Amino acid sequence: MKLFYFATVVLFLSPGLTLAQDVPPDATDSVLAGRPYSPYADRSFPTQVYFGDTHVHTALSADAGGGGTVLLPRDSYRLARGEQITSNTGQPVKLSRPLDFYMITDHSDGMGAITDILAGAPNILADEQGRQFHEAFAQGGQTARRAAQELTKQFAQGTISPTLNYQPGNPAYKRVWDDIIAAAEEFNDPGVFTTFIAFEWTSLVAGNNLHRNVIFRDGPERAGQVVPYTTTPPLGSSNPRDLWAWLENYEAVTGGDVTAIPHNGNLSSGMMFPLVDDFADGAPLDAAYAQQRQKWERLYEWTQLKGDGEAHPLLSPEDEFADFETWDYGNLDATTRKTPEMLPGEYARAGLLRGLQLGQKLGVNPYKFGADGATDTHVGMTTVQENNFYSKFAAYEPSPDRASHVGRTYPNGDVAFESWIYSAAGLTAVWAEQNTRGALFDAMERRETYATTGPRMTVRFFGGDYAADVMARRDLAQIGYLGGVPMGGDLAVPADGAPDFLVYALRDPVGANLDRVQIIKGWIDAETGEAMERVYDVAWGGVRAPDGEGKLPPVGNTVDLSIPSWTNDIGAAELGAVWTDPDFDPAEDAFYYARVIEIPTPRWTAYDAVKFNVEMDDDVVMITQDRAYTSPIWYSPNE
Repeated sequence: MKLFYFATVVLFLSPGLTLAQDVPPDATDSVLAGRPYSPYADRSFPTQVYFGDTHVHTALSADAGGGGTVLLPRDSYRLARGEQITSNTGQPVKLSRPLDFYMITDHSDGMGAITDILAGAPNILADEQGRQFHEAFAQGGQTARRAAQELTKQFAQGTISPTLNYQPGNPAYKRVWDDIIAAAEEFNDPGVFTTFIAFEWTSLVAGNNLHRNVIFRDGPERAGQVVPYTTTPPLGSSNPRDLWAWLENYEAVTGGDVTAIPHNGNLSSGMMFPLVDDFADGAPLDAAYAQQRQKWERLYEWTQLKGDGEAHPLLSPEDEFADFETWDYGNLDATTRKTPEMLPGEYARAGLLRGLQLGQKLGVNPYKFGADGATDTHVGMTTVQENNFYSKFAAYEPSPDRASHVGRTYPNGDVAFESWIYSAAGLTAVWAEQNTRGALFDAMERRETYATTGPRMTVRFFGGDYAADVMARRDLAQIGYLGGVPMGGDLAVPADGAPDFLVYALRDPVGANLDRVQIIKGWIDAETGEAMERVYDVAWGGVRAPDGEGKLPPVGNTVDLSIPSWTNDIGAAELGAVWTDPDFDPAEDAFYYARVIEIPTPRWTAYDAVKFNVEMDDDVVMITQDRAYTSPIWYSPNE
């Protein structure tokens, strides 16, 4: 279902809002003066939101195929476009609704190797490490899962045998890449279901995850001229600067268009948003770095199965919603434990703040990114609904004991995490003119996107000049575009006063009501140079009011864990507001983004407990509050 204009009945009351029927019939906003009578005439803005996954692994990725995944790209596409398939563990699976677009992003390094390892190819069995992995994978189950983790660790630490690390020039490498392209072409159905040619550049620096998903706007006539860029010298590099140079060369040589989306940074040991160049012995970052990163990395992965990456409670202690699906055990292979000093270089909000600081220093903001949500699934299936969750790896597909597995251990044997912490997330929502590669890609490059942790709520966010009474109208998108800029844009310097922000959200049609809409502001204090942040509640469901400290009471909780289920008799189906920044200083660089939070609902662990009649440990989280994050809108006094 595509939603643009909301239902006639307004279902909420929040500060500054009135019921639509209380507004005089001739009420209008001056921004619409001179427009045609038909509100649809001469309309040039996107009216549809499309949902998809930008980060999907199939059996072609070694850490997926080695761990028991058998689904290949064509299987993934079939499920995503609405067909029922059989999972890696023989279970029937289908989505409640098809996705609109999809990207298979199998790993660049070692492409084609896992097929030979599993088959026991002569060159693999002749290598001692290859033979050991072949034998472990052949045992299946938890043995195969642990072997897949060990394979990842060996690659991350640079101790993988060259025999197993297939690179461009290996016949199997090119054969697999050609088939990935062919599968994307077979399933690309413009206007209905859009597929992109893509891969994941697999940079791991001593286990610190710096992966980027490389997405082509192009078809095989251009993308087929290259093979994926790897991280292994001499043909590849783990340095993002070298990836950006490769992207630049691709466009120059082919005339194509390509972008890169960084993996969420909570496994990067603080390297995702650095203040210095970690690949140049800690030298200061320069303007060239900032320019290239802003050019090639227009989006960033805010949420996925391996935890949420918006904010961390230690970084945002005043934000009561910051501790959500938090992953902070260490780096990817648990060889390094997390320290507080790493956190500012790992989370989206902190990265945006660092971007403002570096922008003042370098003249260009390197971390000016929009919001992307994805799964990073390694089972070839995007199943982000809590009651339809097939998890990260084949060993964690639905079973009575899947929530209690030890996920990773530290080198001393201590448990790093248990498998219940995997999150059923996420999706990218794109506001585009049509469901095609070109329209979707262009919208992603202009950052007109938002991330969700799974639900398909509809969200709009604009910054500019808006009258408070426009919330009574139903043509809010037209008002939003005519009066300002959408999510991902830049605010003009206000002629006078402070900027207004227009935000509105509609719940997922088959999901939960909304608890609240918040606007998160980050800025650099003009006097101290300190990075600051604040969360503002701007609209909410139910009869509530902020307390003396400005905190809004909880919405309530209707979850019944015995079913499990919830009711939508709290919260609101639709929320929105016009909000003016009460603390605006025209001399301060700032960003703003909206966060939409649902009422409490059962987490996937609650569904497992009932489905399999198992009792979860006390520390297992059973209730969640899913959410959406919009791309920011930026303000700079110098632009």
